[in-house]
Amino acid sequence: MPDTGQAATAHARNPGLALDMSMLAGPPPDRAATERRAAALGARRSLKGAHQAAWLVNAVRLIDLTTLAGDDTAARVRRLCAKARRPLAPHILDGLGIADMGLTVGAVCVYPTMVPHAVAALEGSGIPVASVATGFPAGLMPLDLRLREVEWAVGQGAAEIDIVVTREHVLRADWAALHAEIAAMRAAAGPAHLKAILATGELGSLGNVRAASMVAMQAGADFIKTSTGKEGVNATLPVSLTMVRALRDYGAATGHRVGFKPAGGIKSAREALLWQVLMKDELGRDWLEPGLFRFGASSMLGDIERQLDHHVTGRYAASHRHAMS
Repeated sequence: MPDTGQAATAHARNPGLALDMSMLAGPPPDRAATERRAAALGARRSLKGAHQAAWLVNAVRLIDLTTLAGDDTAARVRRLCAKARRPLAPHILDGLGIADMGLTVGAVCVYPTMVPHAVAALEGSGIPVASVATGFPAGLMPLDLRLREVEWAVGQGAAEIDIVVTREHVLRADWAALHAEIAAMRAAAGPAHLKAILATGELGSLGNVRAASMVAMQAGADFIKTSTGKEGVNATLPVSLTMVRALRDYGAATGHRVGFKPAGGIKSAREALLWQVLMKDELGRDWLEPGLFRFGASSMLGDIERQLDHHVTGRYAASHRHAMS
């Protein structure tokens, strides 16, 4: 069973560097080969019984439990935070033998105006509050207003900021503009860790995904993230594989480790296993820690809890028993 403590693997933050176009050079990712590799992930590793349960418990630690709805309220955020503190039912924890290990999710992610409610509800838990910012989800606001939104969210207690980038910079291959924008957001975030959302479903090609990933890391992003969850196409395994390999190349070139967050459309326990296998196979065990890997998800936790309930009791509970309101 993996360590279920909430603390992330300690590592130095990515300081970023000046835009280096040589790191964007080379042939673009081969889509067919990338899709074949992604399709093989589930077949290469069979996780069953206690091993599967251990990987699912680890997935809980990696979840950014999220609510980003137009009708969010303080009461909804407080309920989400209560679930973040106790993500699994007591009988499941007892059955797994981890009742005293302090299992929590990796973070709670909300809109900026909900940050104070989340901070108050999570006080003393050690669970960080993440806030989306910079005109989420489109990002089509003047840069000075986006930077002020970042500063405001950090001032309210957000320890992590999920920013969105200007897709036009990527589509026009204006890498200098993209680098300057993200670097300014990193500076505005100060001590808060910066997750750069690339909105990969709107970038047009895997080549653009790789280049945008590399530029975001050069600009000082602590994490690169696939999607807002609001695009037509969100996290996919081929896109994730492309981003993860960019992480590996950046680390090899600079010695700095950057995290990864797939988000949008990830709902099942099976997907929680697949993405962890991807990280383990491509980057190693360190990337199965919340300091370097997160899932952006809301409904996935319910399916994980349902599968673990079955592992412990031998029967499936009704799905509504593990759903969050």
